[in-house]
Amino acid sequence: MPGGRLTQQERQQIALGLADGLAYAEIARRLDRPTSTVTREVMRNGGPTAYRADLAHRATERRAHRRRQATPRGTEAPPQAHGRDAEAVREYEEAFTTVLMQSGTPKMMARVLACLCISDTGSLTASELVQRLQVSPASISKAVAFLESQGLVRRERDERRRDRYVVDDDVWYQSMMASVRGTAHVAETARRGVGVLGQGTPAAVRLENIARFLDYVSESIARAADQAREVLHTKPGAP
Repeated sequence: MPGGRLTQQERQQIALGLADGLAYAEIARRLDRPTSTVTREVMRNGGPTAYRADLAHRATERRAHRRRQATPRGTEAPPQAHGRDAEAVREYEEAFTTVLMQSGTPKMMARVLACLCISDTGSLTASELVQRLQVSPASISKAVAFLESQGLVRRERDERRRDRYVVDDDVWYQSMMASVRGTAHVAETARRGVGVLGQGTPAAVRLENIARFLDYVSESIARAADQAREVLHTKPGAP
């Protein structure tokens, strides 16, 4: 299986495959590349409806140029903890970011969340995130505000009175519970509409069905999340 970066010809083949409605897996098979490579390439360059091979190629060259500028000549990337391969970690972070984007998380928010998740401390300051992701402080602030609203990140003050952004070990439990609360609120609002629109009318029946469905789903998710958290949660350092 070939390695290295995608060529301009490969990007043109990806664009043609998308135009033909092919799945990422099929495009990847024709290129003899991992599906994750094609998925990441498309998602970071406009998505399946806006992907353009020439624009994607130029964007990749610009990113590579910025990385070269950010690393002074003659210096090497700092060694990774636990003997990790720096390039493998970078590739994994990109892949994780892509999956989060596919699930509906906006790009910058996905980058921040992935960066926090793969850090051993699970917490970084705004300046550390700016340095790692090479983006503006305003971008980090906006991303963190969104992640906080989704229950994915919290902030705390360290000994130097700096805000640290923290992703807890049970981050997805917290996120699911935030989603449950939001779903329950939608159900409650739908049920209020029954009285406004008139019991037994078509619109009221529709809203009642929505409320009952969302109540059942949110209660089931909350119960399953509590059970899974109790049974499956693993402490750091455990085998």
